[in-house]
Amino acid sequence: MSEPTQEELRERLRTAGLRATPARVTVLRHLFQHAGPLTHAEVVEALDGQGWDRATLYRNLTDLTDASLVKRTDIGDHLWRYELIFPESAHSAALHPHFLCTVCGDISCLPDGALSLAEDPRLPRSMRVGKVELQVRGPCDKCA
Repeated sequence: MSEPTQEELRERLRTAGLRATPARVTVLRHLFQHAGPLTHAEVVEALDGQGWDRATLYRNLTDLTDASLVKRTDIGDHLWRYELIFPESAHSAALHPHFLCTVCGDISCLPDGALSLAEDPRLPRSMRVGKVELQVRGPCDKCA
């Protein structure tokens, strides 16, 4: 998928019922450019020097989450991470698995089909209907 234009980002915001403010467009673009979930602190660091303070970026991440443009998740370390939702992609529309490096802490999205759950009536209903988050932990290729 190619990177959206400024107008496409603005239209995505408007369609979700949000004003297309410069801060929202900037945050949405940054999340689009990143391959996996980001913490608020990572967004602040990446956008440092562009004139946005921490509180503005946090409010915009919250607004994007409330509008279902961004998914917020906790991988177990008590830090919220934000990830863009692509409604046109089956990968991000569904809850997809993430890989967490136990050495460097890097988090990445696993490709479609990397993991699957066997259909088994003994599984909890949430697993059968795909309302769970899967995480794989271990050393990444750089740290192995």
